[in-house]
Amino acid sequence: MELNNESDKLTPRLRLGRRVRRLRERRRLSIRQLSEQVGGHSHSYLGRVELGDQLPSEALVRLLDEFFDTDGVLADLLELAHDSLIPDYSRMFISKEPSAERIQVFTSSLIPGLLQTEEYARELFRRSLPNESEDGLNERIAIRMRRQRVFDREEPLPYWAMIDEAALRRPTARKRHMVEQLRHLVKMAARPRITIQVLPFAKGMHPMLGGGLTLMTLKEGGTIALVESFDSGEAVESTKRVVELTEGLDLARSMALTDDESLDLIRRYLKEYEDEDDS
Repeated sequence: MELNNESDKLTPRLRLGRRVRRLRERRRLSIRQLSEQVGGHSHSYLGRVELGDQLPSEALVRLLDEFFDTDGVLADLLELAHDSLIPDYSRMFISKEPSAERIQVFTSSLIPGLLQTEEYARELFRRSLPNESEDGLNERIAIRMRRQRVFDREEPLPYWAMIDEAALRRPTARKRHMVEQLRHLVKMAARPRITIQVLPFAKGMHPMLGGGLTLMTLKEGGTIALVESFDSGEAVESTKRVVELTEGLDLARSMALTDDESLDLIRRYLKEYEDEDDS
């Protein structure tokens, strides 16, 4: 079945909503009747999906594809809609994550995206996108959580994260969410081929201040980079520039605590947040 023959001017979100509506109408079902057929998802929720006001969850899309026998077409449209929420500069880079051979990342003030908990990511998006709707926030969080499936591959992904101590010191609004976040870091560090290091305040200035860097080794052996700052970023494929960025990352790594020392520091912060927990 073809994706659609609808106008290319429609956003992926609207295309998906229109496709669901047309499939429903073809079956001569009301929204309430469709709600009953797909596990009781509320008719108001389905209505927002059809209008393009909200993206459906992956679970709902699986049910709709199965019910309408559309061979994954709705799932394809949902993926396109999710991709449209990712900044242009990082879309190509992120698309290669599922097949990456190795990922190395440095963040100077935040927990790396692939290691964030849902509530940590929610507060981050809410603060950085104050005009975003609640549905929009939920969609962005869903994308971030979906990306973390890269850790569920049968052969574990080599992942090396270096985090400035500032990311541990900067709390979430609810201390409970920071407790959950740091517990998650400790849990992830125990998984095979995942290394987490902290660059402590005591080391002073370092070459990675003020931004974030991700290096991704591809299956064919090359490495690409993603450089991010306050509200912008750049995907880098130039070998010369990637080597320069790698040198900066290596220097920061040489200044970081060992993985065991890093876990000790994370646990100390975790204890502090547990003592202050306001839940």
